[in-house]
Amino acid sequence: MAKIFAIANQKGGVGKTTTTVNLAAALAALSRRVLLIDLDPQGNATMGSGIDKRSLPGSVYQLLLGLSPMPSVLRRSETGRYDVIPANRELAGAELDLVELERRETRLKGAIAPYLKDYDFVLIDCPPALSLLTLNGLTAAHGVIIPMQCEYYALEGLSDLVNTIKQVHRNLNHDLEIIGLLRVMFDPRSTLANQVSAQLESHFGDKVFKTLVPRNIRLAEAPSYGMPGVVFDKSSKGAQAYVAFAAEMVERFSGDVPATAAPLLAIEPEPMIEPAA
Repeated sequence: MAKIFAIANQKGGVGKTTTTVNLAAALAALSRRVLLIDLDPQGNATMGSGIDKRSLPGSVYQLLLGLSPMPSVLRRSETGRYDVIPANRELAGAELDLVELERRETRLKGAIAPYLKDYDFVLIDCPPALSLLTLNGLTAAHGVIIPMQCEYYALEGLSDLVNTIKQVHRNLNHDLEIIGLLRVMFDPRSTLANQVSAQLESHFGDKVFKTLVPRNIRLAEAPSYGMPGVVFDKSSKGAQAYVAFAAEMVERFSGDVPATAAPLLAIEPEPMIEPAA
């Protein structure tokens, strides 16, 4: 049965989508069967997986409202070699539509349940807010991966997020737990970053992943080519960090040493979106 992880943080711009997309591709390269669920109306994980959100015949919106079953909205990331339940701006209206429905917080859980046997890992990219969409992600998940920058404001927001997860655990999903904190956009030259990193390790112990993901321009460039960073430039420090993170996840949750990564697709990058003149 699949391990389901929500990648969540109420703070925006902390690398949730970058983490989701690159972890999915890195796990796939380790021969794991991966499903990525995009729950953010911005659809960035969809685009970053090489799927055009502007021409979707079906999306997670139809899945949540019970209008389409999972197989009819499922798409394949050819660059990342994992499956995707995509999202686009249509999902923004789901908040109002879900309010009137029964089991509004568990719609996603029920919709994907019959198909979990087909996957080893399911990764849910949550929007940067505590909304019905985020609640659906947290209710469907076994655990939460929290990407965060090592800075002061991130520490402040972390306590709010932990309280939110506790409330969901208590009221909606008794299986939910914090799997770990992933330090992203890390700059080892920064005294503050090192101090915050040390505080996290001291307070959360083994809940802090060993992997440190550095700030890396190649990871930022990859989405415009419709590729995960681990495919776009597998030799970059950022890509290597996410491959190491995937290996850490496999070792922790599969109880085995990860197999050698399968060769990532040799694709000549072409931008999905033409730069403005």
